[in-house]
Amino acid sequence: MASIINKLIKAPVEAAPLAVFRILFGLMMFMGIVRFWSYGWIEKLYLEPKFHFSFYGFEWVKPIGGYTYIIFLVCGLSALLISIGYKYRIAIIIFFLSFTYIELMDKTTYLNHYYFISILSFLMVFLPANAYFSVDAMKNPQKAFQYIPAWSINSIKLILGIVYFYAGLAKLNSDWLLKAMPLKIWLPSKFDIPFLGNMLSLEWVQYAFSWLGAGYDLAIPFLLLYKKTRSYAFVLVVVFHVLTRVLFPIGMFPYIMIISTLIFFDATLHKNIIKVLCRVLKIADNKLENGKSLVFDSNLISHLKMMVVGLFFAFQLVFPFRYLAYPGELFWTEEGYRFSWRVMLMEKSGYAQFKIVDGETGIWFYVDNADFLTPFQEKQMAFQPDFILEYAHYLKEHFEKDGHKHIQVFVDSRVALNGRLSTTFVNPNIDLTQEKESFAHKNWITPFKDEIKGI
Repeated sequence: MASIINKLIKAPVEAAPLAVFRILFGLMMFMGIVRFWSYGWIEKLYLEPKFHFSFYGFEWVKPIGGYTYIIFLVCGLSALLISIGYKYRIAIIIFFLSFTYIELMDKTTYLNHYYFISILSFLMVFLPANAYFSVDAMKNPQKAFQYIPAWSINSIKLILGIVYFYAGLAKLNSDWLLKAMPLKIWLPSKFDIPFLGNMLSLEWVQYAFSWLGAGYDLAIPFLLLYKKTRSYAFVLVVVFHVLTRVLFPIGMFPYIMIISTLIFFDATLHKNIIKVLCRVLKIADNKLENGKSLVFDSNLISHLKMMVVGLFFAFQLVFPFRYLAYPGELFWTEEGYRFSWRVMLMEKSGYAQFKIVDGETGIWFYVDNADFLTPFQEKQMAFQPDFILEYAHYLKEHFEKDGHKHIQVFVDSRVALNGRLSTTFVNPNIDLTQEKESFAHKNWITPFKDEIKGI
């Protein structure tokens, strides 16, 4: 056991892989912010909506009007500083806080890879990513190290492995494997893609994509760890993520995963990358190989840091399984669905018509959701129960401000899941203003009328 701990945690390893990871991560994040800004999404997603859906416990995180642009500016600039390794510790903390704030401003925009970037940047706060080929190291030789403790690199490998493996476990369900759902719905719509388009409507292709996707996620961390299969595995990574980028509008995520998996390769590759950068930037690389090692200290600060990192990974391993504490079908209730690496597993659509009732007189009227929500918000709200509940409380507050009293809010909601016929989603006789958001099961969600077997 002691030898394993020494090898995986304490042993000095070349710092070059972590330096390359830092450079590419920072550049990708900067490009992502620029892309988001240039597409006008800050205005469309955060400034135009009259109402923003909040994460439970983070209701105070909201867009701040025109100043929201400053948050994105700070996030982008900190990403650049991370890339060059200048004031790294401050830069990565600012990036983590600003990016996570952006992610929390409106639950409507939630994506698994936004969560991945948040937790990865949190982890990077504790990593000596500026020890090699950074402005910090060049300005202060005392911060320059050729070798760092092995855990610094292995921690990134571990978080990547968790993301992939858990995504693979989530695909081991009857809809994905036995019905090829939801790929059977999505793939035929991509008929205009060159070369592949005509094949995507074939049932055997849809099943092949489903099974190969599950197998890829489950196997790729181990194939990347094993030296003899690593190069072949990286080719699979590139093919898989380029293909998903072509087929689905998932932004920068495929490229982030491709550059992240470079961390699995030996230091020789990363040193060659840095040598190329040195030639391009006309930087002398003769001081990089200084032979110095950043020692794994046993002082109080190091122990506290390792304790935080240990708790972080314990949380990442356990939290995705919180759905087991809830009754009912996960894909239907979505209780414990987010933050669990369940990627592209379901196609849900529905509608939700809200009825405002005067509890004393019985006078009622229907709400036009378009008066309060953007089309994107309304689409997401219609099939997610926590959205429906939060919106119902917002409607109550809105109409009370208009002078209405004794407000009750009911909803007629129907949802279709993975090609099934739409059925009633929320008990239409429940006054949602009497229900409060919490971690408890939402017993006003109607039972799922089918069965999805799996993990």
